Amino acid sequence: MSVKYDKIGINYNRTRKADPYLVSKLIENLQPDKNKIYLDIGCGTGNYTSALQKRGFKFIGIDPSKEMLEKAKVKNPHIDWRIGTSENTGLENNTIDGIMGSLTIHHWSDLDKAFSELFRILKRDGEIVIFTSTPKQMKGYWLNHYFPKMMNDSICQMPSLEVVTSAMTKAGFKLKNTEKYNIKPDLEDQFLYCGKQNPELYFNTKIRHGISSFSSLANKEEVEAGLLKLRSDIDKGKIADVMKAYKNNLGDYLYIIGKKH
Repeated sequence: MSVKYDKIGINYNRTRKADPYLVSKLIENLQPDKNKIYLDIGCGTGNYTSALQKRGFKFIGIDPSKEMLEKAKVKNPHIDWRIGTSENTGLENNTIDGIMGSLTIHHWSDLDKAFSELFRILKRDGEIVIFTSTPKQMKGYWLNHYFPKMMNDSICQMPSLEVVTSAMTKAGFKLKNTEKYNIKPDLEDQFLYCGKQNPELYFNTKIRHGISSFSSLANKEEVEAGLLKLRSDIDKGKIADVMKAYKNNLGDYLYIIGKKH
């Protein structure tokens, strides 16, 4: 995992940045206190860690990728950046007041071990906020029409809501809430379904490079064929019908909020 993201991390920050709305939702769900300390697990290049730190909140950022953390340190040297994983943070018991993890849970190697570790380091009544997508939601992405194998591989590595909540409760967390998120037209963080309403984004090689599904899971032939088909459908006005066929009320992504009692 660290090797894959060391490679992606080289140009990651060109297209991945903290989206203001998602920052506001993280704050709303985590409810951080400026006198306490929080953890961003799987922080990557620290876009969201830095965004919250600039709002006055104190964070530790942990990620397995040295390349990602080097980018994070250059961007913001005022945060405690550390190499580590969700299964092994290296932090002491009951030392963290709250935890957030954004688009990272599908890279965790062992959910049970990870949530047990996060439960261990979290203080009593501390909250954990996970931002992710579920297999059910991803099957509703119109990207499946153009990149079926890539999407299937992406979906296969994504834990279901039931699996995630089971691991959380097994570790001792109480599930507080789940909240759907739908892609907004002005999204600034160019992750997988960023082009939901603007398919032209997927023709940008920099955007595709910053998305692990395209850069690590997809094969070159499928991407090229999919883009040709997408270009044709856009030019012929058929893309609207494809989008309509995938329209659903499942939400595109999901917030999962838990609490340590």
